[in-house]
Amino acid sequence: MALHKLREFVAEIATLVDSGASESTLLDQGGLALRELIRVDDWLPPQYAQPSSERYQQFLLYADARQRFSVVSFVWGPGQQTPIHDHTVWGLIGVLRGAEFAAPYARNDDGTLREAGPEVRLEAGDVEAVSPAIGDIHRVRNAYDDRTSISIHVYGANIGAVRRSTYQAHGLPKPFISGYSNDTLPNLWDLSKELHRS
Repeated sequence: MALHKLREFVAEIATLVDSGASESTLLDQGGLALRELIRVDDWLPPQYAQPSSERYQQFLLYADARQRFSVVSFVWGPGQQTPIHDHTVWGLIGVLRGAEFAAPYARNDDGTLREAGPEVRLEAGDVEAVSPAIGDIHRVRNAYDDRTSISIHVYGANIGAVRRSTYQAHGLPKPFISGYSNDTLPNLWDLSKELHRS
């Protein structure tokens, strides 16, 4: 298991956040780092890749101690989808396995929502950005009805603790906090196995 890849990714995002980079720079540079992370699918521990028949899973892989960013794996069982929802913070989404569709929405002047274009299909290796500045509301679904898909997300907050909203078709918000599907985290910091290999 090449877990060092996740540790190196976390370090790259931390460096960007520490530098005070603008959101656009963070999304551009962070997007390149996320593309590299998902380029080879050999690092995600199996316990953070398990689907549930009941609903999609959001597994926390890392949260910055000051809650400035978090990294999660989204695991989509066959045919599963989110409601329409927002994030309220910047985010990057990269598909590790399978594929997913993202349907963008925009807010009308009266607060209701409208579709903001066709669904976008993201294949393994593709990365998409979201933020209140560039478009923050979407619905996401597994592109497959017969297999699991997994995407890796990095957000500009501890996303499982952020107050945000889901939306019905009429656009009225319903507040929610997503939480996480796991109680334990991958151990990124035990280098003993890596040191023994060198």
